[in-house]
Amino acid sequence: MHKYTVFAGVALSLLLDVAFAQPLPSTVEQAKAMEQADALPATALYTRSYDAAAGKPGDLLAQEPFDGYAVKGLARAVRIAYRSADAQDRTVVATAMILIPAGEAPAGGWPVIAWAHGTSGVANMCAPSLMKDAYYGDEGLADMLKAGFAVVATDYLGLGGPGKHPYIDKPSQARDVIYSVPAARAAVPSLGKRWVADGHSQGGAAAWGVAELESSMDDGSYLGAVSVSGAGSLAGFFQFIDDNAGVSMYLPWAAEGIHVRFPEFEPRDILTPRMMEKYTAVTTQGCWYFGFVNYKDTPKHAALRPNWRTNQWVQRWVDENALAKVRVTKPLFVISGEADKTVPIEGVRETVRQACQLGSNLTFKSYPGLDHDPTMIKSTHAQLLWIRDRFAGKSFASDCPVSK
Repeated sequence: MHKYTVFAGVALSLLLDVAFAQPLPSTVEQAKAMEQADALPATALYTRSYDAAAGKPGDLLAQEPFDGYAVKGLARAVRIAYRSADAQDRTVVATAMILIPAGEAPAGGWPVIAWAHGTSGVANMCAPSLMKDAYYGDEGLADMLKAGFAVVATDYLGLGGPGKHPYIDKPSQARDVIYSVPAARAAVPSLGKRWVADGHSQGGAAAWGVAELESSMDDGSYLGAVSVSGAGSLAGFFQFIDDNAGVSMYLPWAAEGIHVRFPEFEPRDILTPRMMEKYTAVTTQGCWYFGFVNYKDTPKHAALRPNWRTNQWVQRWVDENALAKVRVTKPLFVISGEADKTVPIEGVRETVRQACQLGSNLTFKSYPGLDHDPTMIKSTHAQLLWIRDRFAGKSFASDCPVSK
């Protein structure tokens, strides 16, 4: 769920283009220094109090121009606070960044990609709009801008803005994506009306959630969604992480997400004492690198208690966030890497089969030999071709069923 993950002792950076490679931290101090070097200070837009209940989702609350992102040569940026909605459809406040390509907008305004980012952490400081590289600047965002798309990138509830972050909460994060679009249009009138959703990893599930929600919404401006490396079965994801050494940090973040969604849930009921020792630190004091380095030496089968599957809150969370429970009626492009060591392709294929059985309107593409983040990087060209076709009004042919 991040471009520099290590699985089974093999750094993903070895699989990336040299330009993207960066060593992983080996100490907590190094992790803190790396994150601090990328961090941006939170302005009043992030820290002021907002009345979430005084309006409706999609309302723009505040905006500020910003020129401190590494992509500023490609775009100008505006950061916003806006009203969104959580998994229970309660109005909340979220933040986002809008990246507008350099130059004059085309007739009808800039075509919009509503971007859903992958795992950055769960602490408030882990908002991509508070990072100089915009977190995914070299993993697709720059290519989207070069291709002439404006990018509206939500931070998600609890990252940057007020509240706690419900990590891997499909209903909440899908709404964050959907409602970022009208708020962005209010802030930047040069944005066009039509848009697509695109997301990777945590954002891949969010983008699929957008496709499900939009299937029951009267939204003629929405054209489709791209879901890259999103987990369809979180029970399988939990087991896979516990079965592999070096990636245990995802489980405390997920446990925190369950607790935010269901406050009655206690993380210690499913996490081992070893995992709980650093739980508070990794959920409040740092982001991806910090979580990685704190848990990188955790051996396999040392993170979850044996009875984790029977926990009622875990079961409710898994059920609520399962993909392919709703028929998707507008185009959906699902992408996965065949060597993905975070979200294994077998689970993605099974989720696609289930979606096809519901009659969903989707196409599926896999990439041989690619791990989690390389799949995002290497598939960006195909994503943009697919997205251009949606804006061009080209017909979409579903390739269900998936036979392999």
